[in-house]
Order: sequence, then structure tokens, then C-alpha cells
Amino acid sequence: MSLNELYELNDGHQLPKIGLGTFQIRGYQGVDQILNAIQIGYRLLDTSTNYDSEGAVGEAIRRSGIPRSQFYVTTKLPGKYHHFDDALKIIEESLLRLGLDCLDLYLIHWPLPKRDNYVEAWQALIEAQRRGLVRSIGVSNFEKEHLDKIISATGVTPAVNQNEIHPYWPQESLVATNQEYGIVTEAWSPLGRGSSELTEPLILKLADKYDKNAGQIILRWHIQRGILPVAKATTPQHQRRNLDIFDFTLTETEVSQISDLERKDGRVDDQDPKEYEEFV
Repeated sequence: MSLNELYELNDGHQLPKIGLGTFQIRGYQGVDQILNAIQIGYRLLDTSTNYDSEGAVGEAIRRSGIPRSQFYVTTKLPGKYHHFDDALKIIEESLLRLGLDCLDLYLIHWPLPKRDNYVEAWQALIEAQRRGLVRSIGVSNFEKEHLDKIISATGVTPAVNQNEIHPYWPQESLVATNQEYGIVTEAWSPLGRGSSELTEPLILKLADKYDKNAGQIILRWHIQRGILPVAKATTPQHQRRNLDIFDFTLTETEVSQISDLERKDGRVDDQDPKEYEEFV
């Protein structure tokens, strides 16, 4: 990946156009997997307090021998710490676990609107940024109404909104909202939750056309929509392939065709208690 492949954030900072997800990448094995990714070229590392991978991310950075200034480290605020003082303390705790003095990006993991404390959480992130604990602040899994509420209450617009986005759930309306507000959209589960999208006939046809694999076609689809995919990959082979998406371009028609694969029954409702249980 070229070091020039960066998104400009609305606060003046930058992020690479693709990142490494670390969900379920933990312990010493996780350190080795993340270190492999760093050696291949990844610089945006996405973790979370809830992933229990902050320690592995920090250790991999230290072992890499690469200057801290070259990394972009993201972690996230769990729902149980949405109150102002609690949020500031857990941000400090994340820094201790990572062994860092400052985070490049910190996100509210879920809005949890039934609890309705996410404005207070956003105020805490603004304060953390003021104190120099984090450079950029953003949100995750926020819909338009949640964005409107925190922006109206504070006057501060998130730099990033990380959402579940993949060909079966392209989230065109939300992506458009983020773009309208000057928010960079990140995609979690960018390749889909299962393997169905990787076997879609259209995507396989495009993979054959461009001499790429299905995952590379999907990741390129994200990039051309102005989205930053955060893709989990544990093997060097997959990590390398996921970065190899900047030497071809899909046509506008092909991008639209992939977006048209949307399946309403493929959506996982973010109000599902089972989904929330993992992030509270």
C-alpha cells in the first residue's frame, strides 16, 4: 500500500485507507499475527477494550521497531463507561494497556440509545481530546439521529463513524449522511459476516476480470465509495492480499452492481439484544 493512500479527516489529521481489525486476535499468538501485518505494511490498527486485544496491539507495535509516529491506533469506549468521569478513566486505562501516551482515534463503540448516555460520552471524548489523550474522536454504529444529537449538543462533529457495511448491507443512506457531515466512514465486517458474499457470482466474475480474489474486489468497492475498510486477517497471505487493492479500478457500473446485491434479510439489526450484549 502506498503511504500516500490516506483519508483526510475533518480535524486535520489523516488515516490510511485500509486498517487491520483485531477482534478475537489476542495473546501471544495475536502479537505475532499483528506483528506480521505490521511487517507487511499495515499502520492503522483497530482494537477495542471489548476485544481484549489492546495489550497485543501495543506489544506488536513495540516489537516492530517502527517509530510510534508511523502508526494510527484506534480503540473504543464500552457502553458501561458512557458516564463522563468513567469514560475519561477508561481512556487512560486503554493507554496503559496499549503502552501509549496518546491514541490516534477513539470511538464510542455503540450509542446504546435506550440508555441515552451517549451525549455525555461524546462530551468526555471532547475533553479527552482537549487534554491530549486522543488526537481524533469519532463514533461507531451511530445512525443519523445519533449524529444529529451529539453534534447539536456539543457543536463538535465526529471525524469518523465506523459501521457494519458490506455488499449485502451497503448502507448507502448512512454513508451519504456521513459524507454530507464531512465524516469519514469506516466499515467493520467489510467482507460480510459469513462467506456468502465471497461466493457471489458477480463478485467472482469481477475477480476473474481483474485477476484478484473476491475479497479484494469487495475491499476495492469500499475504497471507491470513499469508505475505509477495517478487515480482520490473521495469516500473512490474507493480510498481504487485503492490501493489494490499489492497482486496479472498478467501473462506476460495477460499483453500483455490487451495491445492488443488498439483501434486506441479510441485515443484522443493531437493536438486537444479543448483538448489544457483546459490547456493553
